[in-house]
Amino acid sequence: MAGRTLSVSTFTGISAAALVVALILAALLAVISRAEWGGGLTAADWAAIRFTMWQAALSALISVLLAIPVARALARRHFRGRQVLVTLLGAPFILPVIVAVLGLLAVFGRSGWVNGLLGWLGLPEVSIYGLQGVVLAHVFFNLPLATRLLLQGWQTIPAERFRLAAQVGLTPGAMFRVIEIPLLRQIVPGVTALIFVICLTSFAVALTLGGGPRATTVELAIYQAFRFDFDLGRAALLSVMQLVIAGSAAVAALWILPEAGFGSGQDRPVQRWDARSGLPKALDIVLIGLASGFLLLPLWAVVLRGFVGLLQMPDTVWVAAGQSLMVAAGSILLLLVIALSMAGWIATRARGSVEAIGLLGLSASPLMIGTGWFILINPVLDPALLSLPVTALVNALMALPFALRILVPRLRDTVQDFGRLSQTLGVRGRWLWRWVLLPRMAPQIGFAAGLTGALSVGDLGVIALFADLERATLPLQMYRLMGAYRMEAAAGAALLLLAMALAIFWLCDRGGRHLAGT
Repeated sequence: MAGRTLSVSTFTGISAAALVVALILAALLAVISRAEWGGGLTAADWAAIRFTMWQAALSALISVLLAIPVARALARRHFRGRQVLVTLLGAPFILPVIVAVLGLLAVFGRSGWVNGLLGWLGLPEVSIYGLQGVVLAHVFFNLPLATRLLLQGWQTIPAERFRLAAQVGLTPGAMFRVIEIPLLRQIVPGVTALIFVICLTSFAVALTLGGGPRATTVELAIYQAFRFDFDLGRAALLSVMQLVIAGSAAVAALWILPEAGFGSGQDRPVQRWDARSGLPKALDIVLIGLASGFLLLPLWAVVLRGFVGLLQMPDTVWVAAGQSLMVAAGSILLLLVIALSMAGWIATRARGSVEAIGLLGLSASPLMIGTGWFILINPVLDPALLSLPVTALVNALMALPFALRILVPRLRDTVQDFGRLSQTLGVRGRWLWRWVLLPRMAPQIGFAAGLTGALSVGDLGVIALFADLERATLPLQMYRLMGAYRMEAAAGAALLLLAMALAIFWLCDRGGRHLAGT
């Protein structure tokens, strides 16, 4: 019944899905047709593949191992500001990568705070470049994600389990073995696999902190073949390899992602009797403090250095900021048109469609899509002329899986609750969307739009392939300033970029909630 209510959305939904598939498939066919199959992969290419897999595995493992005690500490502790801290754990996800890298350099770089302290203590300095820098940056971004996912798993354990464990006198160690280890066995493999996939396609991290023969990822090798050598054949072949690696990992991650479940409870507040005082309490406080410091210090460094560098920014930074805003606005518009059309179709179909369609965004690298569309555009038109529209489009495609995850559950619930009544009253088509669906989905639409805008304004990916001196977004202009060793000006640009990303997210999210009256 509800499915017929939204039958008018079937054509637009299928058309939007077909457009997404066509855009990605066209890029894939272009790189396949241009790939130099006869030459094969060089020793440097295989080294890049090995490094990509190794750094992703190491980053995922360290992120999850560190997240387990932090998530457990947050699950056991209730304190003032806890909800704010948990909310802040989601901030690195929308944080522009290039901004975070600059903050990490301020803390862990050659002239950073950590090396300053080590020099004062007479200890040898540490280097942030190479494998250790790439892993450090990935842990910075993915430790909060792993912590939140694990914390959600801990919150699925009914309060009655802990109450029963306390009544039978289980020690903290026994409670951990009986209740919490089974939880970790369920959710840790899936969380690790998800972070592994994310770390496979982190171009900006490898570009700024990697490099060199021993620290080159596949995406960085694509960029080098493209920009430095203009070897489109090798770039295309590497793009195919990147798609195979990321696609296989995405399928594996989707296959092993579990649904943690420990039975139902009576929704009582969880009380933990295993760590109320003494050493466990002190250890939890230390863990939460260290994790918070690790995440907040780089951001604080960006703010401090950024205020000094605001006055040293060249005019090109402001031009690039305006172009970044245009790219973000274009990405939001494209995302909402595609995502709402597809969500209206998916919500009336069998569950699992979201994962199947979202898999395209997980497996298709932005550089692979960018390389493919450069190959298609280059014989017809100067690709630099379309650098901003193509960047906006690719950013929208990359945000599509997250937007569908946000929109479809709410839309499905709304159709289930109001579909029969809407059909009885004859409310269909655009009137159904205007009066029934959109008002109830406003918070989710605002959140998806804010997430897309924040990710798009801070993206350093496709634009690095297409842009020329006149068409550059703020992340690319900031990277150029860093390459010219104008670090104060780069810090000012980083602060501006951080403010833009947070403002876009806040305005869209707040706007959606305001329209919904929440």
